Amino acid sequence: MYGHPYGIEQWGKIMSLRLYQLTDDYRRALAALEDSDHDPEVIRDTLDGMLAPIEEKAANVAAYVLNIEAEAEAVEKAEAKLKARRLALEKRAAWLRDYLKANMEACGIQEITAQDKTFRIRLRQNPEAVELDDSLPELPEHFWRIKTIREPDKPAILAALKAGQNVPGARLVRRTRLEIK
Repeated sequence: MYGHPYGIEQWGKIMSLRLYQLTDDYRRALAALEDSDHDPEVIRDTLDGMLAPIEEKAANVAAYVLNIEAEAEAVEKAEAKLKARRLALEKRAAWLRDYLKANMEACGIQEITAQDKTFRIRLRQNPEAVELDDSLPELPEHFWRIKTIREPDKPAILAALKAGQNVPGARLVRRTRLEIK
């Protein structure tokens, strides 16, 4: 398998280890072999043999990540369909409420009790509320609230840093990401 020096039994034990354990073993072996006087060919073969199970574990983890991401995408699509369905139901219920209210008002009916007495329908007065005209500019200034948001302008900071300007409290960083294709 992969040209590694392990037998089937030993391979099974190695593959039962977790990726971080294999990585730790590899790093310890690398440190130990760098300080040894072994033949460079033996060192390379040993390290290559240790990389095979790491690469296989990494591939298995990546495949699992892809499965989880696919499942998350399917859940997201289902959520979107359920949300659309919920919104349609809410819209239909609101329309029916308005329809029922308009017809009760048109007939002068204030209250209806279901025949089986499981519920009652009543027209009720709401508390007073403010309704604004389309002529908002005429509204006196002291009736206006100003909301402000203070947050860093990251695109402007990025442009300044890339132009070589010093921006106290900010710095350019380059991180890595894992790509599975």
